[in-house]
Amino acid sequence: MLRDKSFSLEVGQRHVHGVYRASETTGRRPTVIICHGFKGFMDWGFFPYLAELLAERGFCTVRFNFSGSGMSPGDEIVTDPEAFRTATFSKDLRELRAVLEAVGRTIAPNRADPERVAILGHSRGGGTALLAAADSESLRALVTWAAVATFDRMPAADRDRWRTAGEIPVVNARTGQELAIGSEVLDDLDDNAATLDLETAASRRSAPWLIVHGDEDETVPIAEARRLHQAASEPAKLQSIRGASHTFGVGHPFRRPTPELIEAMNETLRWLRRYVSADSS
Repeated sequence: MLRDKSFSLEVGQRHVHGVYRASETTGRRPTVIICHGFKGFMDWGFFPYLAELLAERGFCTVRFNFSGSGMSPGDEIVTDPEAFRTATFSKDLRELRAVLEAVGRTIAPNRADPERVAILGHSRGGGTALLAAADSESLRALVTWAAVATFDRMPAADRDRWRTAGEIPVVNARTGQELAIGSEVLDDLDDNAATLDLETAASRRSAPWLIVHGDEDETVPIAEARRLHQAASEPAKLQSIRGASHTFGVGHPFRRPTPELIEAMNETLRWLRRYVSADSS
């Protein structure tokens, strides 16, 4: 039987809430940590479907909300706009590191195998996953879907206006909710430029890396995937999904898997089976 079990971690002054799913059979399972992207959350679109599929194939899956999402489990809109406003890339990285450290210990004890862990991240979460992989010597595999090649995505003139105003408005197209992003993001980019350099991280990481990207991605052009692949140390593979958008044709709420999503999942499952060893328990 498969079912979600919740967890909560205190990281700094914030709490990270998530769920894990694994077979109830005896033994530790190879584990996949799933990271959502900007304006995403752990129950968005394909994440629960992906987690269930992997759990059915013998993995323990861990998914969570970055505290900067401003959302708790069960939320459909941002309920903590200040957490969203003050989210930074460095905070995301600290939280993912905390989750990685807790897997098999306080998260999924006796279910997750801390020696057989992979991270899968989408979009901004793919960038965070890459940074965490670059700092880990024990991670078995890394998979990124539609990952960004840089966190610094705004022209200099727009950055100046942002800093002068102290924040910039952002509208969630899915919900229509009006939110703001504070200048803390700019401070983080300036103060931690070397740490947050994704192309450098690509060259430093050693975990086998599958880069999945749609060739019709309207949000993060596939050129960014090619940049990451070019910068990556071996082993790394770029898998282009023909006709796929940023979310592989999937929206929220999730309706059904698209051919593009199925291709992405099949490539991912092959990679995880090869490098994280789902067959042993």
